[in-house]
Amino acid sequence: MFVAVCRAGSLSSVARDLGRTQSAVSQHVKRLERETGVALLERRPRGVVPTRAGRILEAAAGEGINALDVAVRQLRDLVDGHSGYVRVATGATTVRHFMSDAVVAFRRRHPTVNLEFRTVSSGRGSFDALADGTLDLAWITIGPPVRGIEQRTVAELPWLLAVRADDPLAGRRHLDPAELSGARVIRLPPNSTSAAHLEAACAERGVRFAYEPSVADWDTALLLAELGIGRAVVPAVPGLPVPGDGPLRLVPLPGLRPLPVGWAVRRWDALSPPARAFADTVAALR
Repeated sequence: MFVAVCRAGSLSSVARDLGRTQSAVSQHVKRLERETGVALLERRPRGVVPTRAGRILEAAAGEGINALDVAVRQLRDLVDGHSGYVRVATGATTVRHFMSDAVVAFRRRHPTVNLEFRTVSSGRGSFDALADGTLDLAWITIGPPVRGIEQRTVAELPWLLAVRADDPLAGRRHLDPAELSGARVIRLPPNSTSAAHLEAACAERGVRFAYEPSVADWDTALLLAELGIGRAVVPAVPGLPVPGDGPLRLVPLPGLRPLPVGWAVRRWDALSPPARAFADTVAALR
């Protein structure tokens, strides 16, 4: 009840939702305040807001309530088998390169499960959606540990230099990253984890690029390289053109630390059976 009051910002609205009197809701909060010995809510003309102590308690209680929500969903999945929903944070590029075969296989094995793909603008947004139970799975570039989130690497992607077939470097079998120091390359999304990983991997080898304008995703970088607009350093995602075919050439950069990608979840042991099955299918068919 205290968490509901904090989220609604109103004692009266929570009372209406729960079919209680406002006095009864207020008594619940006062009892908590007596037990903790601190004021938990600040009364204002248009409602209430949690105090600093109230925010601490709300965060702790909310974690428990979210865990209960996850447990209830898991019990429902156990009752009705493999029906339900699997909600995944990803984008069109990820689905195309990492999940297309898995989506087809999963639908054949679990025809009653609804797959929902949602675009989230950032890794932080994915983590927030996982934490509040809005999403089950998020496909991410594996990064530093995040409190309350478990990350699991599915693949490590080597880096490639993408150039047009008539580029002087197109015929090379591989390149030492040092040979590209100072070269102008198309920039990956500057605030993305993959861009940060590439810069860190280059820094380990003492390499710095001069960047062209940035792009929103890897496929756009590949397209610009194919059109001869610039060179691009991209990860070796599944489904790239076969080297030697067409106007695009892909030259391996074996000296750069690979890019780890995979799943982020709130808790693996709390995933519903359908969500776990989808995650496993993607890993098996990547």
